[in-house]
Amino acid sequence: MRRRAARGKSGFTLLEMIVATSIMGIAVAGLMSGISGATRNAARLRDYDRAVQLASLKMNELLLDPRLPRNGALSGNFDPSLSGGADISWQAHVESFERAARAAPGQMSLDRIQLQISWMSGRERRNFTLDAFRPYTLQPGDLSPGVSP
Repeated sequence: MRRRAARGKSGFTLLEMIVATSIMGIAVAGLMSGISGATRNAARLRDYDRAVQLASLKMNELLLDPRLPRNGALSGNFDPSLSGGADISWQAHVESFERAARAAPGQMSLDRIQLQISWMSGRERRNFTLDAFRPYTLQPGDLSPGVSP
């Protein structure tokens, strides 16, 4: 009689517990791998977004600066307090883009500002370029004598 009572109890065997634990371990490892990849992607996108915002600020600054040297290059680094400690640098090229066939001082022309932003993302250097155009009033020193524009 006692034997039948012992067999009637329900529960998990050791083998069932080992299989269940193994399945849970595999599932947790897969989830951790997915979370790790998502975290890396989020960090990469955060850095890119920060660089885009800083580039927009710098481009606005360049567009509004009337003393910006034409047909030359400028470069610099963003303040680490603005870049979140990241080393983000910029380089700008300003060149005459379009002007009248017989340009004269006082006439309007169009300048092109090309701004390249670069930063380190892990071991890889990333960069992108922004272009903008602005009107410019030609000055006497902008036109070389004897050279047609």
